Amino acid sequence: EVPLLTEKPEPLPFVSIVVPARDEERQIERCVRSLLAQEWIDFEVVVVDDRSTDATPEILERLAAEDERVRPVRGALMLPGWVGKPWALHQGAHRATGEWLLFTDADTQHAPRGVASALARAIREGLDVFSPVTDQELGSLPERAILPSVFNLIMFATGSLKQMNDPKRPQTALLNGQYILIKRSVLGSLGGYAAFRSAIAEDLELAHAIKRDGRFRMQLAGGREFASTRMYRSFREIWNGFTKNAFIGAKGNAARLVAGTCFLLAISVAPPALAVGALARRRYGEALEAAGCTAVTAGAMAYGLRRTGFPARLAVWQPFGTATFAAIALNSALRVLSGRGVDWRGRTYSGRPSEAGPVRARP
Repeated sequence: EVPLLTEKPEPLPFVSIVVPARDEERQIERCVRSLLAQEWIDFEVVVVDDRSTDATPEILERLAAEDERVRPVRGALMLPGWVGKPWALHQGAHRATGEWLLFTDADTQHAPRGVASALARAIREGLDVFSPVTDQELGSLPERAILPSVFNLIMFATGSLKQMNDPKRPQTALLNGQYILIKRSVLGSLGGYAAFRSAIAEDLELAHAIKRDGRFRMQLAGGREFASTRMYRSFREIWNGFTKNAFIGAKGNAARLVAGTCFLLAISVAPPALAVGALARRRYGEALEAAGCTAVTAGAMAYGLRRTGFPARLAVWQPFGTATFAAIALNSALRVLSGRGVDWRGRTYSGRPSEAGPVRARP
């Protein structure tokens, strides 16, 4: 876990903070105001309004009128072959002027010394890319019941931070798309976000590209003090958000996704179902064994939750959270393989890796 700075560092380079925003009236002001409160660093906040249909543009204009460091960009009509977020990031990067670029999401809230701490660490460690894993806010019951299990299962499937940061493991790479600090020159040498124009999981594609290139130092690290994120607030948002990424997370391999779904069901639905069945037949020993399996799995989840900063008590939701993730994975596969695609922010995409832009879209 990387701590925040406690003392003012030597003068730091100017940073351009780029925020993509599409229909973010609920949280964009919180995000921007937390960025404007940054200490010990000079910066600009470039917010790309990706053709929002809510009050996002008006909020940004008001904030820009209050503080000249806010530079709203009215997003252009998305070109064929692009996905929404890379398109917004691409426009933001072109309008940014800093030597360093921080790409962060509209659902984040930043600690006052977060950006300075991130940049100071990158410079001190000789990094070209630094991506802290932010704290996750859990407000509603669906968030508390589902997200901890989902996040821990994703980390279990992708590997440890040590593996992510090992340059000898080009196949194991990950960046936190909620917070990516990168040198402008590095992004440019990779082709900018135009190189990832068709990627729904652009952060994953960027991480793999950096590792394959081999010239740059990249670090993913714990950084709960840097910023917090509230990704989704309802069951529907969780369902749609992870449906968008699940098939890609399995690298477009249907067999791998099905196998993973079966594993998730085996550690969530199967033990309680077997316990109930055994009780119905009055086979109490078998029921105890099945219940013990659930207890052991929940205990392992509790350990994982403590390691990743979540309250261990939320492991009680492990069967439900894991089963929901299995259902999401299955839904993602069915939507992608049937050709219906996945929906996100008013646009529908094929959901396949390296897809060719939106299938149907509201501009």
